[in-house]
Amino acid sequence: MNYSLELLDILEDDSPEVAEIEASLERADSDIARFELTAMLSGPDDHRDALVTIHPGAGGTESQDWADMLFRMYNRWAERRGFEVQLMDYQPGDEAGLKSATMEIKGEHAFGFLKVESGVHRLVRISPFDAASRRHTSFVSVHVFPVVEDNIEIEIKDEDLRIDTYRASGAGGQHVNKTSSAVRITHLPTNIVVTCQSERSQHKNKDAAFTVLKSRLYQLQREEEAKKLEKFEKSKKKIEWGSQIRSYVFHPYNMVKDHRTSHETSNVQMVMDGDLDPFIEAFLSDPELKDQIV
Repeated sequence: MNYSLELLDILEDDSPEVAEIEASLERADSDIARFELTAMLSGPDDHRDALVTIHPGAGGTESQDWADMLFRMYNRWAERRGFEVQLMDYQPGDEAGLKSATMEIKGEHAFGFLKVESGVHRLVRISPFDAASRRHTSFVSVHVFPVVEDNIEIEIKDEDLRIDTYRASGAGGQHVNKTSSAVRITHLPTNIVVTCQSERSQHKNKDAAFTVLKSRLYQLQREEEAKKLEKFEKSKKKIEWGSQIRSYVFHPYNMVKDHRTSHETSNVQMVMDGDLDPFIEAFLSDPELKDQIV
């Protein structure tokens, strides 16, 4: 129930207190909604910060541009919540968009909220890169991992690592520092590859890359301990038609629909500006869906 209408009926419409009370009640309603959403989080890592990785699927510039749009969407979502975003790695696309990006989002229950976003995101629109103005379908994969603290023991053997350094390049603008300090770490047993080039110091980039690697290995370890690794591997889907968790349609109509919960909206621009909480809430309020995410 929205109590603001009931309380405001008591006062005269032109009362000077009306505007102040209405604003206070709106803030209270917003705070209550956030509390109710947070109360849905019960996972052991839900309180942690989140690492978000974004990779375009096949489709060249069109998919790379879609990846950059999602990158902006998650930045705007974090901004709405007052969360801090630290860019770990950003590989610009050849003509537009990005080839890959990794960012750490710091805030209370960041992983608990963003774990809902893991999966393939599908875009349907008239491509701005098509001279014939044809409709294109693009796919991007998003993966979310919990950031683990230093006091959590994850064994990483030196002989299991291949560490490469290279000079960051490409038209990355503010996202890329033009230095020779970029670091790529490959964990040979799992074939996990992480990169970082956001810092000017090779040492800092190496530390940041290890943070990402440790978080990804921790997530893998949890899946193994929970005997869900096989299920996890089977649930991995190709970045292509039929495997998406959510569709964003810009043409011939406007709609964003989550295929797991059937929650949808026609206000595409609001979603792209970071209004993701209704989708997150719809997922977390479904106990069967919530239990599918480790």
